[in-house]
Amino acid sequence: MSDSFDEMWTAQGGLRDPYEYVGKWFDDQDPSRLRAKQREAEELFRLTGITFNVYGRAEAEERLIPFDIVPRVISAREWQKLSRGIEQRVRAINAFLQDIYHRQEIVRAGRIPVEMISKNDAFVPNMIGVTPPGGVYTHIVGIDLVRTSENEFFVLEDNARTPSGVSYMLENRETMLKMFPELFAATRVRPVSDYPRALHRSLAACAPRAATGAPTVAVLTPGIYNSAYFEHAFLADQMGVELVEGHDLRVVDGRVAMRTTRGYEPIDVLYRRVDDDFLDPLNFRPDSALGVPGIMDVYRAGGITIANAPGTGIADDKAIYSYMPDIVEFYTGEKAILQNVPTWRCNEADALAYVLDNLSELVVKEVHGSGGYGMLIGPAASKKELAAFRKKLEARPGNYIAQPTLALSTVPIFTRSGLAPRHVDLRPFVLVSPEGINITPGGLTRVALKKGSLVVNSSQGGGTKDTWVLEE
Repeated sequence: MSDSFDEMWTAQGGLRDPYEYVGKWFDDQDPSRLRAKQREAEELFRLTGITFNVYGRAEAEERLIPFDIVPRVISAREWQKLSRGIEQRVRAINAFLQDIYHRQEIVRAGRIPVEMISKNDAFVPNMIGVTPPGGVYTHIVGIDLVRTSENEFFVLEDNARTPSGVSYMLENRETMLKMFPELFAATRVRPVSDYPRALHRSLAACAPRAATGAPTVAVLTPGIYNSAYFEHAFLADQMGVELVEGHDLRVVDGRVAMRTTRGYEPIDVLYRRVDDDFLDPLNFRPDSALGVPGIMDVYRAGGITIANAPGTGIADDKAIYSYMPDIVEFYTGEKAILQNVPTWRCNEADALAYVLDNLSELVVKEVHGSGGYGMLIGPAASKKELAAFRKKLEARPGNYIAQPTLALSTVPIFTRSGLAPRHVDLRPFVLVSPEGINITPGGLTRVALKKGSLVVNSSQGGGTKDTWVLEE
């Protein structure tokens, strides 16, 4: 895509302001030294055990996420605008969740069709009438952003259920600091290392009424076979809290308690990385061995905080996403600062007809899909793939949305032949508590490593790079 916006270089071949120092520095380096640094980075990641699992093969395969040593640089001014838009959107998502599990004013006002809520697989009826401690539904949010020009950023999707990737953001920075201290000495980059402390503070501030003294926080993981297990263990370790599995927990005297060497001790805040369906076999899937029997009853009675709250996944739904500009305006009274990508809802007859007529030019996604699975990138698909996807669309149109193929911005990666542009997106991480909203400066930049590819997901062969937000 030759018309993509290059974040580092102007059309005339000059460096853009944020990259002034970094660009010149890379230009002055001996390529063989940079190649050695790239290998060193890979070795660091291997030693730290930074892996993720790839599903869909005969068995889950553990892989190293490719890391690129050229940082992505965002100016203070650009970040200021992004932060305002992210905060506005996160406030709106939280207000939307509060509303749909209570009075459903947005439905009464005719801004969202009732079936978008009532027939949505991610809507959790058990949450109707439940207000989480502090009124916070989405304690940790990841907002996926793409850039298409100097001043144009779009929200690609919202991750309000269990956003992952923050451990890679932290390890990417740690790796860059070890390898290029001289770059940091000469550039004023905003730090990200405070995230685990901020996460712990934010979670503790959401403790339920039942908490006495300093709140006890724990991280609930499905276990070592989960694709993000490294991150669960990493965050528990960084926060200095226990990493627990469902079998370590039980309900004791109306509280959720974890097994310790001193017997069972109550937990106040559970940062869960287990999906809603598996959280409580008494209230959701009876065959789940990952959750805690009765935890929902304790939660509804105000005995524990679950982060993120059950039922937040409806805000990740890509059909709900298409209503986000309305949602933002309805709850904040303001126009959305960050725009959505134009979206066709395939459950609408006119939209479906347009999508079927233009399938080879569009990106089609499952409404509950994630990780790049189950999607079609029209321009890159074969005739056979297009025909197969057409059948899926016609069979279950309500399961899909479609969007134009955007010319995502590019950032250079280090290749054998020097710096080369590759497409990127950005996932900033947001913490929400009654004390306020905290946005870590930067986030996780995911990069497509293949020339021309628009797929940045690590599960689909993408990599990551450090994201620098410059001080004023």
